[in-house]
Amino acid sequence: MDGRPQAEQTEPPRVVLGVTGGIAAYKACELLRRLTESGHQVTVVPTAAALRFVGEPTWAALSGRPVATEVWEGVHQVPHVRIGQQADLVVVAPATADLLARAAHGLADDLLTNTLLTARCPVVFAPAMHTEMWEHPATRENVATLRRRGAVVIEPAFGRLTGADTGKGRLPDPGAIFDVCRRVLARGDLATAADLAGRRVVVSAGGTREPLDPVRFLGNRSSGKQGYALAATAAARGAKVTLLAANTELPDPAGVDVVRVGTAEQLREAALRAAADADAVVMAAAVADFRPAEYATGKIKKVEGQQPAPVALVRNPDILAELAAHRAKPGQLVVGFAAETDDVLANGRAKLARKGCDLLVVNEVGEQKVFGGDTNEAVILGADGSDTPVPYGPKEALAETVWDLVLARLT
Repeated sequence: MDGRPQAEQTEPPRVVLGVTGGIAAYKACELLRRLTESGHQVTVVPTAAALRFVGEPTWAALSGRPVATEVWEGVHQVPHVRIGQQADLVVVAPATADLLARAAHGLADDLLTNTLLTARCPVVFAPAMHTEMWEHPATRENVATLRRRGAVVIEPAFGRLTGADTGKGRLPDPGAIFDVCRRVLARGDLATAADLAGRRVVVSAGGTREPLDPVRFLGNRSSGKQGYALAATAAARGAKVTLLAANTELPDPAGVDVVRVGTAEQLREAALRAAADADAVVMAAAVADFRPAEYATGKIKKVEGQQPAPVALVRNPDILAELAAHRAKPGQLVVGFAAETDDVLANGRAKLARKGCDLLVVNEVGEQKVFGGDTNEAVILGADGSDTPVPYGPKEALAETVWDLVLARLT
């Protein structure tokens, strides 16, 4: 799981969990629990301010290891150097505006900042602060600096903050942060951990619903899991991600801006808007090809002894073809998905040519295939004539392959 060759995996992955002095420090306890229960060896390095929110005994009990708090403790072991040197991953959650500033400027005034300077492994920051602090030009520049250096800085979530305030700046769900850490560890080294840093990508997920009347709609079986895997994987690789979520019930991935849509028309509007400054657009959502020609403002009633009137359908816009034909910026990559039930590859190649996209992920679907499951199997067709089979496996494995192919074409 940590990316090292199988023969070398004699020890569990070594993770340093840095905790800073924000009210969200208590949520890091859940992140620590997830890391330890999944077999990671975790050393907690809280700042002095963090210990005012959660005490040292809590961190020690949850990690099963001594807590590192001071440069001057165990000096013979040189903790300010060794902790970072020996880590496979450093994650700071929550990361305050102060910590981001000190990390960006290379300060080393406590054990955590010393650890960040000596770490040669992937580093993940999960910011948490008030909206005004997150949006301040100084913080934005510090975040940009850290990302340029290869760190993964997760976008904070939108929600309730300290006091009565609400806005962007909330610490993402600990489970979502853990998922980012797991994905970063799986990539293995600093050079590839954030290879999408600086890229803006758009991903659509789920299935559109076309209303027939106030209680009925035409829809499909898509759960959105593949699109969410694509969004989460891109975020873990350092990209700034906008996820267009159509009728899903999945938790928001950490570090992803989520835009909720319902119908194909709503998805089209959101996709065109989000694609304006995107390096890549991946349309994984299952978009309804048709919608009812007329919407009944009242529920269509069943009349005894009569058959229902036929439902006339009209075509929905072809969002993928429109995005491919009218690219918002030079070099923008457009990726489509094709769910087929027969003649999968032949239909896929014809659709690739018809849509005009750069890559088309083709898979076979049915009641027991793909929709709603956690696994997938596909062939990724390229406009350059390439084809990349992706064997049966987790949907995040397919997501990794898609981004590998996108990155190769972007660079």
